[in-house]
Amino acid sequence: MSQTNSIKTWAIDDMPREKLASKGAYSLSNSELIAILLRSGSSDISAVGLAKNILAEHNNDLYTLSRRSIKELCKYRGIGPAKAVALKACFELAKRYRNEGETQSKEKVTCSQDAFHILFPHLNGLNHEEFWCVFLSRANKVLALENISKGGIHSSVVDLKIIFKKALLHEACGLIIAHNHPSGSKKPSVADHEATKKISEGAKQLDIQLLDHLIFYNNNYLSFADKGLL
Repeated sequence: MSQTNSIKTWAIDDMPREKLASKGAYSLSNSELIAILLRSGSSDISAVGLAKNILAEHNNDLYTLSRRSIKELCKYRGIGPAKAVALKACFELAKRYRNEGETQSKEKVTCSQDAFHILFPHLNGLNHEEFWCVFLSRANKVLALENISKGGIHSSVVDLKIIFKKALLHEACGLIIAHNHPSGSKKPSVADHEATKKISEGAKQLDIQLLDHLIFYNNNYLSFADKGLL
């Protein structure tokens, strides 16, 4: 990198770390924030330039970038395992931060969108399938969120006994189940329909109502309740 392209020669307003310190994080672009995590670029490109190139290859979509594995991130010149791990850690922190905020602000579930926001940090952006439950009180207030199972790219095994055991443990009156489709398909499979029916019937025996089944796909969701599939 030539001396004229070095970040050290830039104006203060153009230096990401200095800009954040003087004007606040909100004043930085996505590429500038990523550049701070990268700390440096390569011999022929700055950290900001590298961040811009990476974002451009992902259509400036942070969600898509967050799904890249450490191995995939390391394919970029200027990114080694340490930088890739830092990026993955940042995305995970962002998910957890949103989860804490959503859990506090969405104590009561009144519609499928409420459930979507609560579960989004757990199921969005995964490269494998997971099955989660939201246990609710009689007033539809969230009692607990539980990860029931983790699977592969196309499926996960759901043990109904675990679901009902946890429902009784939390003294739940309502239940919302959810899983993701890493493939991006929003269409429920035959297995999805069968599992929904079995869980609904089993819950009734315990005086628990299955309120919805959400399928997460590509930053969006399908609601069995909204579609009249329960």
